[in-house]
Amino acid sequence: MKFIGLDVSFFILSTLTALWNAGAEDSCAQRCGELLGTCSCQVTCQSLGTCCPDYKEFCLQISPYSGSLMGGKDFLINNTAFDPSSKLKCRFKKEITTSGYIDKDGKGHCISPLLYETGFIPFEVSADAGSTFPYSGTWLSVHHSKVSDGEKCTLVNETKWQYYGTSNIGGNLTLTWTRQTFETTHVNIEVWGYQETGDSYSENWMAEWKYLYTLARETPNTGKYSFFPVPAEGNYSTWDYGILRIIPSNYFDGQSNIPSIWSPDHALAWHLEKDFRNDPNAWATAKCMEWDRKEELLPNFKEEIIDCPCTLAQARADTGRFHTDYGCDIEKGSVCTYHPGAVHCVRAIQASPQYGAGQQCCYDSTGTQILTYDSTGGSTPDRGHDWGSPPFLKPPRIPGFSHWLYDVISFYYCCLWSENCDFYMKRRPSSDCRTYRPPRAASAFGDPHFFTFDGLNFTFNGLGEYTLVESDLTSLRVQGRTQQAHFPNGTGAQGTGLSAVAMQENNSDVIEVRYSEDLHLEVLLNQRVLNFSEQTWMDLKGLFLYSTPDQNITVMFSSGSGVEIRGNGGFLTLTILLPEKFMNHTWGLFGVMNDNPQDDYTFKNKTTMSVHASPQQVFEFGASWAIENGTSLFTYDSEFLLDSFFYGDKHNASFLPVFSPPEDPADPQLEEMVSHCGSDPFCRFDVLTTRNLQVGNSTRLSHQNHKLLVEHLEPVISCGWLGHPTNGRKNSTNYLLGSTINFTCSEGYELTGGSQERTCQVSGAWSGETPQCSQETAIKQVIVIGSVFGLVGLAVLGRLGYLCTKKSVHK
Repeated sequence: MKFIGLDVSFFILSTLTALWNAGAEDSCAQRCGELLGTCSCQVTCQSLGTCCPDYKEFCLQISPYSGSLMGGKDFLINNTAFDPSSKLKCRFKKEITTSGYIDKDGKGHCISPLLYETGFIPFEVSADAGSTFPYSGTWLSVHHSKVSDGEKCTLVNETKWQYYGTSNIGGNLTLTWTRQTFETTHVNIEVWGYQETGDSYSENWMAEWKYLYTLARETPNTGKYSFFPVPAEGNYSTWDYGILRIIPSNYFDGQSNIPSIWSPDHALAWHLEKDFRNDPNAWATAKCMEWDRKEELLPNFKEEIIDCPCTLAQARADTGRFHTDYGCDIEKGSVCTYHPGAVHCVRAIQASPQYGAGQQCCYDSTGTQILTYDSTGGSTPDRGHDWGSPPFLKPPRIPGFSHWLYDVISFYYCCLWSENCDFYMKRRPSSDCRTYRPPRAASAFGDPHFFTFDGLNFTFNGLGEYTLVESDLTSLRVQGRTQQAHFPNGTGAQGTGLSAVAMQENNSDVIEVRYSEDLHLEVLLNQRVLNFSEQTWMDLKGLFLYSTPDQNITVMFSSGSGVEIRGNGGFLTLTILLPEKFMNHTWGLFGVMNDNPQDDYTFKNKTTMSVHASPQQVFEFGASWAIENGTSLFTYDSEFLLDSFFYGDKHNASFLPVFSPPEDPADPQLEEMVSHCGSDPFCRFDVLTTRNLQVGNSTRLSHQNHKLLVEHLEPVISCGWLGHPTNGRKNSTNYLLGSTINFTCSEGYELTGGSQERTCQVSGAWSGETPQCSQETAIKQVIVIGSVFGLVGLAVLGRLGYLCTKKSVHK
């Protein structure tokens, strides 16, 4: 068992000794997560049998475990029964208190509060009206757009709501919700608005959700409400971004932290003032101009955001720094409403350091980046990152809402409600990819085979726990555990495979991905097994965590480094992506990242050996990177893990693998192996050592995926955007190496002073000079006109001569 900051061996010995003694009296009240003198209140105590007697009473398990940061979610405390007369209070972050209640089954319930942050939030529960808070747990606060549709009420035809009052948009609006959420017979429907007040980028810059007015009072809880919108009264009609809230009708107007159903946040066109209804274009134009003037006074955030990847392949491969923008996803049919012409967009995962800004990058069907200079479908950077950024709580780092205020509602002003999109694009121009540098990839898979950041490959099938990569740049540590492979009949083979990977950067949360005893993938957050049934994306301390439906796990650290883990054939397949800044700052089994494979066999003592070393020498190199208990990131929460890896050697020197399995022509499996593996040496190796074609096939696919990844991450040279001359056109928007752009002029103009054709060169510069389209000169026009008239004159004279000759003949 790994306990951060404690001597683990001392703990295990002292705890087991103490538990033999009678009268273990330590309590987990207000101590969940701690190691006590005679027992444990840490999560691992359950599988080890070392829990304090009241662990399950005070260390809470809840369902659901997540909800929108807007709050109002009712969640059940599963493992503790309360006295029916108890007065429950739930306190979040030791500062926000909500009222709980006890249901007819004696189970406690809490209501989540409005928060201005995402991630796991600690909470405590009091059963004595707030005098003491002995019970504790964690609540996952989620970006409002990432909660399931069933948790929100639905704006039927949401586009109509957000365009209401513009040309030909009117009539009734309808709202639906899950009526079973509330037991009450009647509900109130409220309108809330969002604002950020104070001086931008100062200490007094504050975020606020504010109750505005009640749209419908004491309406039957049927799950549906329709109404004919009219402009809101007074100053409320000037609030143009907000949300609807449905609450039981027995609560006060605007009462905070009560059971609630929220709508999606949206543009409040439907309640705007009469001036908007009378002339939406003029109203929105004035707003757009006001926004433009304010933007002029704000800092230039674009200087510190990361450049976009040059190609769609790069964008999808750089998973440590970019993630799919769900508003334009190639995996879901490329429905790109705000980016016509795009098939896929990505967002930079991390916000920029000083201003909390975000980057967006969009690509067309050829994989080429779309720029706003060429198309309104181009990608636009964001003053407020859509996902927010730590430490949250204050603008412009509020998840979702800051982004809406600075980047979305302004898009409505300038582009959707009026025709002033050039103002928006001037303030939110696409970044090109001239300074983008792809990350370097390292992989391990199969029995296991390693591909370093510099391209060296080798097989190291030691048995134990090893350092895969460490870096002094960000204190990044990624550790791997191997376990013995088995033949199909269950007996041990002379090979190993990755069974667990643990990682941490600086003081981030610790993530471990491992195979459970029943060969299912488990993800542990600080030793606790995570549940992805409600959320597949989690904002954690120092990292983001994402799990696909088929359990491909991606960890994205704040440095931009990424770790991908997939279950494959009974072993884990691991890929690590490191940005260029890690050059000469790594060591471990994946070597020194410096474009020089010759020093990748660097031992823990910093000595090196030749890349032509024998398999036995490579085995010694790998063994040198065995970790120690004091630096281990792994969780040891079973007798097997304790005996095999905690008490046992970190590198099992008594286990000797097959270094070079022979291919015997008499082997009955040889023909089938060749059929499956072809010429792939790693697939053949794994079939021979495990006698398992499935393992070999998984290895072959992992090897192919690695080669494809490296290919997609090849650097690409961009010469940058090239505009067409005024009164002219260009025939392409591809600005990468080798692309050629031709220019033509509009009618009445001609190309002058430059090159008709320009090519992107290996230097990153365009060939030739910028041409111009100049009006054709008056002299040239006179010559042309004169030549035309001259031809006409000759024709006329010729005709007259013919007639005269004809007359003289007749005469």
